[in-house]
Amino acid sequence: MRDAMSSLLDIKQGTEEILVEEELHEKLKTGRPLRVKGGFDPTAPDLHLGHTVMINKMRQFQDLGHQVIFLIGDFTGMIGDPTGKNVTRQPLTPEQVLENAQTYKEQIFKILDPERTEVRFNNEWMGKLSAADMIKLAASQTVARMLERDDFDKRYKSGQSIAIHEFLYPIIQGYDSVVLKADVELGGTDQKFNLLMGRELQKQHGQAPQVVITTPLIEGLDGVKKMSKSLGNYIGISEPADQMFGKLMSISDDLMWRYIDVLSFKGHEAITKLRLAVEDGRNPRDVKVEFALEIVERFHDHEQAKSALAHFESQFQRGEIPDDIQEFLLETTDSNGIWIASIMKSAQLTPSTSDGIRMVQQGGVKVDGEKISDERMWLPPQDNAYILQVGKRRFAKITVKHTV
Repeated sequence: MRDAMSSLLDIKQGTEEILVEEELHEKLKTGRPLRVKGGFDPTAPDLHLGHTVMINKMRQFQDLGHQVIFLIGDFTGMIGDPTGKNVTRQPLTPEQVLENAQTYKEQIFKILDPERTEVRFNNEWMGKLSAADMIKLAASQTVARMLERDDFDKRYKSGQSIAIHEFLYPIIQGYDSVVLKADVELGGTDQKFNLLMGRELQKQHGQAPQVVITTPLIEGLDGVKKMSKSLGNYIGISEPADQMFGKLMSISDDLMWRYIDVLSFKGHEAITKLRLAVEDGRNPRDVKVEFALEIVERFHDHEQAKSALAHFESQFQRGEIPDDIQEFLLETTDSNGIWIASIMKSAQLTPSTSDGIRMVQQGGVKVDGEKISDERMWLPPQDNAYILQVGKRRFAKITVKHTV
């Protein structure tokens, strides 16, 4: 195991905040393997690159000789994480939770070392608590404390409803740390309140408080909103190699550096050299290719990564249309047709009409091979399908039909 200061410097790279850094240094100095917890609610069956920011950090802890606890929140998943939500989130059914949880177990070992990974489900202990136990746990916090959470506070002040069970979520997440005797807990920046709850409850139970490490949230393919499957701006780690490579090549040059900083396994020095090379005239596309190869190889293998590059160059660099282009029939009662931004959203080429407008303004939209510049453009009804292209690799075949 590396010395404490060297380990601390490695751990700090790519993180947003460490609370408290001095405590982490002291824990590392003991030389014992730390118990490092990361929790995931199985709210969707597929993990995406946004999730891997934290999982990569967990792997780094493993490489430094520590024990990782991959906690699947099968119990909290039935509550629904209210973080960042301005409305009450619908809970999942036990069947949905179980199905999604099983896919998580299959996916995480694309990154984590099975030998140093403890997979746990919090229903293991939460499901055994009696009603009296749950009331006792809830009594450890006050409503005033819960309202310190930014999203709860905003909803309360605006008169939006907050269900009682939502207050239980951060308390249960904190209690998980007590049961697991976590030394460190990782989470996204939007999880800070919940992570600190773990420190608080551990103190109440006579344990040394865990160190909280927050990792950055990354933007999706649109470069604006957080990567999310519900927004359609994500790259799934189980996607086919060709699809994953193409999506990575479609990101902007600015977003490329953001992704490299938080997703690449290259060290700080190597990334700095890449930045300097681009400043000196190297084509950023070459860097993007190098990065895309790294990511695809991580989740597939070297041969599939090479094949994905060849596929991309043959189809997209020469402007060829993919064989598997998705087709959409859009009907309208308006004889003028349908607004281009609305079409892009309906065809799932952009997550929203505002994103469609932005893509047109940036020159990233083509209709039948011709770049368009007017975001107010409408596509009139016609018998032949339009070929709509957004960015470098998002295509759709659109038929606009007028109905009476």
